[in-house]
Amino acid sequence: MNVTIHASFLPHTDPEASLAFYRDTLGFEVRNDVGHGGMRWLTVGPVGQPDTSIVLHPPAVDPGITDDERRTITEMMAKGTYAGLLLATPDVDATFERVQDAAEVVQEPTDQPYGVRDCAFRDPAGNLIRIQQR
Repeated sequence: MNVTIHASFLPHTDPEASLAFYRDTLGFEVRNDVGHGGMRWLTVGPVGQPDTSIVLHPPAVDPGITDDERRTITEMMAKGTYAGLLLATPDVDATFERVQDAAEVVQEPTDQPYGVRDCAFRDPAGNLIRIQQR
């Protein structure tokens, strides 16, 4: 069996702020930008990796989600505990320098006891973005 990751989903609360972060700060390319009824789905991905994407979507729009669930999702996003993503870079310190002014810093570059060097940010929607050194 040959299974790959095609797309992961992260919620966004402001499509323009998300574009600024993922496209302008991280350097991802925009692969799709779809609007419907005042909502917007953005598909972005790393340059040179056309088969791996992130779909940034409006949170809690599924019609099967209850009002209580929608409220919980909104609260978790505000705390930064709803969704996250792990990225990798050849130079985490240089990446940190580039990203630190464009996002909320959660953790500066650190050598972790489990053998990786990484840092962490929150994107404009509050999602936790960890970036580790390859």
